[in-house]
Amino acid sequence: MLRKNHILIAAVAAGLAVSGCGKASEFDSEAASDAGPSRLVQVKGSDLPEVVLSAQAARRIGIELSRVRTAATHAVHEPAVIPYAAIVYDAEGHAFAYTTPRPNTFVRTPIRVVRSVGPVAIVTGGPRPGTRVVTVGAQELLGVEYGVEED
Repeated sequence: MLRKNHILIAAVAAGLAVSGCGKASEFDSEAASDAGPSRLVQVKGSDLPEVVLSAQAARRIGIELSRVRTAATHAVHEPAVIPYAAIVYDAEGHAFAYTTPRPNTFVRTPIRVVRSVGPVAIVTGGPRPGTRVVTVGAQELLGVEYGVEED
């Protein structure tokens, strides 16, 4: 467990050291406060906060997004297809993806992975088709959410 935390801290530190990698058009408005590059906002009726980044922080982390697609099945509850890169696992092994309801705002959304096929995964219980998910930078968002900081 301790080794996983060190790996997460190293990944966050490495991601924060990157500059100018994001697409500026995705991150035009300054969402976080002047007090810092990120903040957490409690969502009414949810245990999961929103992670809000400044435009500069989003660019430095290199946030990249992709849209959730509909799986080509005829199931009663249609599964969705997301890039495998969007899937993050917490310390207990629960899978989730970060969605973005507004620019520079990210919410951890629980998912259930049915199976992975190459670069994509079939999931249920997660974001609806058309929703944007984070494919690059999710580990850094998790670090912000859990209060992991650079030394």
